[in-house]
Amino acid sequence: MFVFVCAGCGSELTSPLSEVALPVHAHQQFGNGLQLPVLMESGTFAVDPEPWGPPWRTWEEIDPDEAAARSVYAPVYALSDGAPGAIVMAPGDTRGTVLIPDRRGGACCGMDGADGPNMACEACGLPVASRIDDCSLWQAVWLAPNAVRRRPVDGVEAAPLSWAELMAERRSTPPFEPIANTWGGSRLGLDHFWSWSPQWEAAAGRALAHLLVASQGRPVTVQEGLVEEVFQRALDALLPAGPPVQRALLAGPGRPAPDTDADILLVPVHPQTGNTWVPPGPAASAYPVPLPFGVWLWLAFPEPDLPLPASGGLPDGVLRDDLPAPRPHRLFRADSAAFRHTLTRLPAVRSPWLREILENLTQHMRAGLFCW
Repeated sequence: MFVFVCAGCGSELTSPLSEVALPVHAHQQFGNGLQLPVLMESGTFAVDPEPWGPPWRTWEEIDPDEAAARSVYAPVYALSDGAPGAIVMAPGDTRGTVLIPDRRGGACCGMDGADGPNMACEACGLPVASRIDDCSLWQAVWLAPNAVRRRPVDGVEAAPLSWAELMAERRSTPPFEPIANTWGGSRLGLDHFWSWSPQWEAAAGRALAHLLVASQGRPVTVQEGLVEEVFQRALDALLPAGPPVQRALLAGPGRPAPDTDADILLVPVHPQTGNTWVPPGPAASAYPVPLPFGVWLWLAFPEPDLPLPASGGLPDGVLRDDLPAPRPHRLFRADSAAFRHTLTRLPAVRSPWLREILENLTQHMRAGLFCW
């Protein structure tokens, strides 16, 4: 475990934290004027290897060779010139910091970090972090990598859980959830609405980019059920019809061994290490499409309908008969920003047909394949 200390005076700025993989939805903006929860679990932190935050340069200001050296192979609106390695954690894990009142940024309901670090070391005043709590953004604190230092703390660091231990925990991510309305309720008088999970939309955006690259421009089918509901509509719209058709199958711990002729495998990413599960034997040659472990687990081992939240409890052995949670009133859409971010960083995007998909992304969003 580690604590992060101020690079200026050495004061502790965090509680002890353990490192985990960066969530795929770390920089997601979901909807408009909505309240999202805290990004990171208490007691954990993750590191973003890419630069993020101000200052920004537009694509026209960037030499293509420089972009390629940063593993960006297709035009993007802008790239950050900030320092790589920002550390993200839960706001409640900060210690010894104060807000900088005039660094609110271009926020609507809170702070968005657009003006740079908005938290300072309480002891010496050095700007050290950005608190993010604006509407439609995941609540988090991002430590500036050039303003803090990582210091080990006493104690034995627990080894990452094995795949078997992760399976035993069964911590899956539900596909839909209630989202809070910032503005005090909807036209129906509710303070929330049921939506496809923002985490699922971000996960699907990244996975869909990999599915397209794996397809090599040929049609792809996925297995029936929720996997089909999440991916097939977009695959049918973005890829040509007709044979030969490639198959994308779920594979991972606790699942039957994948067919040796499977072309593409939807596999889990370890939530602590960020490593992608690798199948044994010949199936290891299939293209691996990464999914966050919680999303993959729900797809691979679906749970019964979610019950509506209810207060109070029942005696042991008594089963609830609550109505299942309502499903969203729209078709699933992948997160367009996660899709673009992933696809522009895969060398295959240099292919004309993939570049055309990127160039027409706004049109695909209007068609309901991607969320705005």
